[in-house]
Amino acid sequence: MQKQSTTQARLLTTGLAFGESPRWHDGRLWLCNWGTGEIVAVDTDGNREIVLTVPAVLPYSIDWLPDGRLLVVSGREGLLLRQEADGSLVTHADLRPLSKGPWNEIVVDGRGNIYVNGGGPAPAPGEHFGPGTIVLITPDGAVRQVAENIAFANGMAVTRDNKTLIIAESHANRLTAFDIAADGTLSNRRVWADLDGYPDGVCLDAEGAVWYADVPNKHCVRVREGGEALQTVTVDRGCFACMLGGADRKTLFIAAAEWRGFEHMVSDARTGQVLSVEAPAPGVGWP
Repeated sequence: MQKQSTTQARLLTTGLAFGESPRWHDGRLWLCNWGTGEIVAVDTDGNREIVLTVPAVLPYSIDWLPDGRLLVVSGREGLLLRQEADGSLVTHADLRPLSKGPWNEIVVDGRGNIYVNGGGPAPAPGEHFGPGTIVLITPDGAVRQVAENIAFANGMAVTRDNKTLIIAESHANRLTAFDIAADGTLSNRRVWADLDGYPDGVCLDAEGAVWYADVPNKHCVRVREGGEALQTVTVDRGCFACMLGGADRKTLFIAAAEWRGFEHMVSDARTGQVLSVEAPAPGVGWP
């Protein structure tokens, strides 16, 4: 059994609001700067560029179609947007008929199937979120729900063989897996790992482990299927998401910020950071 190790991270950039949905793309880390409408790209030296401003404040998330066009989930508006070659944003899919609730994360698998989570029924009185769903948008444009009753749907990842989707159920303290059929449908729902924490963003590595970010516990943890913790990276603020990138995909990038509750997510505070640490295995799969 591998002994769990604790690792310190290096500060890469500061002054963000809330970094979310990080993606390694074209040699830089792209992320959504929640509360500002900005999509930001950061290089490995910490240089930062606003690459796009979108008509959303939060939540919004990003990934790319196989042909390289950027997709943006405009969460509260219920729209999946696509950036065209001229830079304009057009509607790729309208998710409003499926739910009036806000949508959250996106992942595009290696076959061009798009999964978006969130939505779902209205929350109970006093709750911020109701049970979440996962919807599938196939390459032909069809939209359908493929999972329900997700306990606060957060980060998602698809294995490199396109056969398994793993999702963070933040309010159930677990990672949940589904088998992916040839048509993109999800089945065989099962617990991938029960966790001592609250998983937010996730990513996969070549040894079959998952890294997950945890806001209240202020760390990112690498776990294997079944829940054994292999490595922990602790920081001084909430960890919202993580992504493996860099030239060899062996750098773990962490999006972190001070957490003061949902009602304070949109403010003038700029406590968001991106940190990095070397990881034992390279990133694989999608995103």
